[in-house]
Amino acid sequence: MPYQWLKRSRRKLSGGLIKQSASKKKRDVGRYPAETQMGSRRLKVVRTRGGNTKFRLLKDEFANILDQSTGISQKVKIIDVVENKANREYARRRVITKGSVIDTELGKAIVTSRPGQHGIIAGILIDKKEE
Repeated sequence: MPYQWLKRSRRKLSGGLIKQSASKKKRDVGRYPAETQMGSRRLKVVRTRGGNTKFRLLKDEFANILDQSTGISQKVKIIDVVENKANREYARRRVITKGSVIDTELGKAIVTSRPGQHGIIAGILIDKKEE
């Protein structure tokens, strides 16, 4: 396994320092999470490996929601973040991630896209509002 030096002690049994066997690589760099919230649309473009791009969705007020009973997808306004299983603190802070339950004009929906990776909020309607 490469980079074993990340997990073990930096000291040998004799007390000497273990030298680094490999330098840090660009591919191992991590980035901060997008933590998408409600508000007027804000995107951040990130250059990724191979010169490709990812779109970090920082804020958005609309979601593309699919109603499976009719098969129709609509762009609807997000009212609130009801639940987020990724982190219970996220629901309080209204952070939208994949799997979070949002309240929309049509009803409650579960987010199926990854807003921090895909740059869009897409979901499936799970609880329709009665009109």
